[in-house]
Amino acid sequence: MVAKKNPNALIGGLTLAALLMMIAAYFAPIWWVSLTAPNYPKDAFPDGIRIHFHFNGVFNGCKAAGAGTRMGEEIIQKDLGADDERYNPITDAKKDLNKGEGALDCVHEMNTINHYVGMFPIATGAPVEKPLAKFFFGFFGVMLLAFTVTRQKLRLAILGIGFTAVAVWMVADQYVLGALVSHVAEYVRETGAFFKEPEKIQVWGDNVMLITHVVIGVLIAAMVVVFVGVWKVRRFELLLAAVPALLPVFFLVEYAAWLWFFGHTLHPWGAFTVKPFMPTVFGEGKVAQFSTYSYPYWGYALLVLVFVCLALALLLRRQQLRQGAD
Repeated sequence: MVAKKNPNALIGGLTLAALLMMIAAYFAPIWWVSLTAPNYPKDAFPDGIRIHFHFNGVFNGCKAAGAGTRMGEEIIQKDLGADDERYNPITDAKKDLNKGEGALDCVHEMNTINHYVGMFPIATGAPVEKPLAKFFFGFFGVMLLAFTVTRQKLRLAILGIGFTAVAVWMVADQYVLGALVSHVAEYVRETGAFFKEPEKIQVWGDNVMLITHVVIGVLIAAMVVVFVGVWKVRRFELLLAAVPALLPVFFLVEYAAWLWFFGHTLHPWGAFTVKPFMPTVFGEGKVAQFSTYSYPYWGYALLVLVFVCLALALLLRRQQLRQGAD
């Protein structure tokens, strides 16, 4: 009855609910991965070596204080040298524990395990996507706000003002405030902690810089396309909700693609040689002596709810458009 009496109110309510959940999902852990092995005892690592994937990075998932492993120490010391002052994830984690700074950072520990089999450190994954994620969410947020209204002039005003604000925010953050330069420098530093090829690493950093420029330009161009599309084509407005609704799909595709990259880009300096492999995207797996676990977390549930709300809103709006055409 509510949909028949005032479908716009229902569409607006569903869309705003989806917008709020989308914003919450940006700050939430979307997926978690854990590794267990005999040298990571349950009493010290109750959840194994666990990390949480967010849209803007990868974060520590370990809750209880653990101890650095002998395996990790031996590998790092052998590869870097006992007197090497470069970043050492095992000894740095121990320093944090000795200072009483909480649980062992399992992102660092995971990097040690990756290094053990010749994999890239985690920081090399999605180096362009992570710092730009907030602007894509801003882009989607403006689209959803515009979708809630039916008056064409108001919708175009929301898109115009909103897209301009996101574009100015992005350019100011990345270029004026120097976030892009800082991010690339940190990327090079993190990668250089495990690699002894500074020239190659610098090329990687230059590539991250170049691709970021391109993605920023593409995002601004997408804003123009959406604005013109909504202005000129009536049914184009459905894309305002359809594209953000696919966020759970976008995340899974991106996540699986980077897992493939990590598993198929192995280096000979690993202490233990394994054949290229596809890391587990969902479920349990086995790599050497490690058992792997990869599952969605509560942030992904929010994304699924975003999809459900927007799918319902799209069905109602599509019905409206059909009735209007008739």
